[in-house]
Amino acid sequence: MTEQLSYRRASIDDILIVCELGQILNAVHHRARPDIYANATAEFARDKPHWLSSLQGEDRAMFLAEHDGTAVGFITVQVIQPISPLLQPSMVGRIGSIAVLERLRGRGVGSTLIKLAEEWARKNGANDMRLTVWAFNEQAVDLYQELGYELRAFEMGKQLPLAGDMPIA
Repeated sequence: MTEQLSYRRASIDDILIVCELGQILNAVHHRARPDIYANATAEFARDKPHWLSSLQGEDRAMFLAEHDGTAVGFITVQVIQPISPLLQPSMVGRIGSIAVLERLRGRGVGSTLIKLAEEWARKNGANDMRLTVWAFNEQAVDLYQELGYELRAFEMGKQLPLAGDMPIA
């Protein structure tokens, strides 16, 4: 029997599957930045409000990758129109999250999900694609660069002491 990979638009009925797959992201991010990200958990339903927002609205979509009928990855995408007198008019497709089970990485699942998100964004008026990725996520950075994404900006951060921990001047 041949293995079958298929892709489809996710629906609200898929929310618990997405919450479970989202633990892939939780684990990677928590391992690198436990000061910012919550740990992955078997109680993955806690993440429903977060992922529901990616399914609700005409300006956003989520796609699932399935392997022999079982969800193995997903991507979220949104089309936004940045408005500022300082910016050229544009419609931007913004990838929010992408996750693929470890056992299927390197088989084109992530690339296909990104291409689906790009096509959906293009059909919804986007003329540019953007995403944010942490520097520690080298595997993701490599994938994005292979698909033509370029470094455009740095986000810098600094933790501040809690108000009660600050010395009184």
